[in-house]
Amino acid sequence: MESVGTHDPELRLKELSGIEIGELWREADAGAVGLGKDELAVVLLRLGAKYNYGLATGTTATRAQIGVFFRALQLQDLALAHACALGRDAAWKLFIARFREPLTQVAIGITGSVTRGQELVDSLYADLFGLADRSDQRSSPLAYYSGRGSLKGFLRATLAQRNVDNHRRFRRETPITNKDLPAESPTPVPASEILLRLGQCVATTLGVLAPEDRFLLSAWFLDRRTLLEISHLLRVHEATVSRRLQRLTAKLHEQLLKNLEISGLSRAAAKDALGTDPRDLDINIRNVLQASQEASFLEQGASTDAEQV
Repeated sequence: MESVGTHDPELRLKELSGIEIGELWREADAGAVGLGKDELAVVLLRLGAKYNYGLATGTTATRAQIGVFFRALQLQDLALAHACALGRDAAWKLFIARFREPLTQVAIGITGSVTRGQELVDSLYADLFGLADRSDQRSSPLAYYSGRGSLKGFLRATLAQRNVDNHRRFRRETPITNKDLPAESPTPVPASEILLRLGQCVATTLGVLAPEDRFLLSAWFLDRRTLLEISHLLRVHEATVSRRLQRLTAKLHEQLLKNLEISGLSRAAAKDALGTDPRDLDINIRNVLQASQEASFLEQGASTDAEQV
């Protein structure tokens, strides 16, 4: 687990006093993947130390800020990844069920070949499973997953990097050309009709959001502001920002699925479409989120700084 961070490995679990580790453990569904409460606590503490709980360098986090940081992580993905890194059978069964087919399709899209794609994803799985070093400690790239983004995105990036590494290893005599490199989005581009429908649904779904909801999405996802920065702009507590973002993203996901189904896609096709890289869509998401409405949220005096988002 040292790969999570380079901080003192003797972090004590009592540093989590005042924070409901049991609640975080349940939210992460860590028991289902064979990860104990103390094991999750160690992962969280090291991530917190590495990223200073999402605060500016030199700032000391309060217990409340620590809790907000932890709850903003992708807890279920985090528990799954680190349980797999520890070699837990239950975690690997779930991991294979969730990611085997999607990663295979990504690999085929990267390589342009079913055979090479299968070979690429198989080699990735060998690395992800991890090898024991001389001290019998497992070493898996999954131990580096931070939970700050989705596990699916982390795996796509890892797969794309492995493809580049393969080129460098086996084709040292041949320079890598642009066409050899993986596209910025390793996900195979859906058919143009699916892209068109998805773009329309995204624009429609985001366009009817309240101004404050659009501001939250823009600040968090596009401008990469921290929870603390957003809380200052909105004059609310960080925990309130975190809860709003969680509810809002869950609501958007369901609404997009519904709108895609209304457009004529099956439930399965709609879910696949939502895995599309936003850069493949012929819409400007920032413009949609910042479209003016009557009684704009920012005009109500949230902050003049927010207008720069």
